[in-house]
Amino acid sequence: MPPNRALEAHMKLWRRVFLTGFALWLLTVVVTFATGNPNLIPTLVLLGSFLVPVTFVLWAFTKRHSGEVTAELLFSTFVTGGVLGVLAASLLETYLLHPNPLFFLGVGLIEEAAKLAVLAFLCRRLAHKFAIDGVILGAAVGFGFAAFESAGYAFTALFTQQGLSLMTLVETELLRGVLAPVGHGLWTAILGGVLFSASGQRHFAFTGRLLVSYLGVSVLHALWDGWQSIAQVITDIEGDPHLFTLVSWGGLIGVSLIGIGWLAVVRRQADREVTAPLWRVPIRY
Repeated sequence: MPPNRALEAHMKLWRRVFLTGFALWLLTVVVTFATGNPNLIPTLVLLGSFLVPVTFVLWAFTKRHSGEVTAELLFSTFVTGGVLGVLAASLLETYLLHPNPLFFLGVGLIEEAAKLAVLAFLCRRLAHKFAIDGVILGAAVGFGFAAFESAGYAFTALFTQQGLSLMTLVETELLRGVLAPVGHGLWTAILGGVLFSASGQRHFAFTGRLLVSYLGVSVLHALWDGWQSIAQVITDIEGDPHLFTLVSWGGLIGVSLIGIGWLAVVRRQADREVTAPLWRVPIRY
């Protein structure tokens, strides 16, 4: 198939996957509510949690720079990277974090480090590490992380003090689906682009820029997770529920715009030469 036709086919694929998946999710919602069949709940959880992440990964695949970024590698970074990232983050958060004012910052530092480490491990054999491919593969790891995490949140949302609540599950999936593009996928895309921009065939370069990016992304992650608590503190003074909603959504939109702008900068500065990396990690095949 000619390159242009192949690209056009891939672009049609992500649209078709989203529309088909969304229709199936809506149908599952209707049938589950109509029948009350608990056997449909796993289908509802999986469709709702994976639809948006999978769609964005398929869309990102059309933007790749190198033929080394294959469908198999993208699938591996999405599934394996997502699972390993979730497991590593869960273990570290369980044993290292305790309730305190900096809890959300700790979560951000741990989860972003886990995703970055998994990305580096899974992509270590790439001969050419282009920044745009780092963005795409980083997004794949992040979206995989988000999909598995969302499945967990959707499942736990089912259980309320009043009993099982399908409505709460559906609301959780809708909210996390809308927010998915500006969460884990965006943050790990930034780190992936910065990591790949200075790395070569036989090493990963850990630079000052990567360290600053890691700390900055972790702060964005912490603000995202903890903004509702911050909004509660801000609006308690006024006691206005409408002000709380405004501050809550305004903060999340602000964090999202910062992340999107930052990713645009990473893409513009792609593959910039780094003369003095802090640390070169050799790759053993």
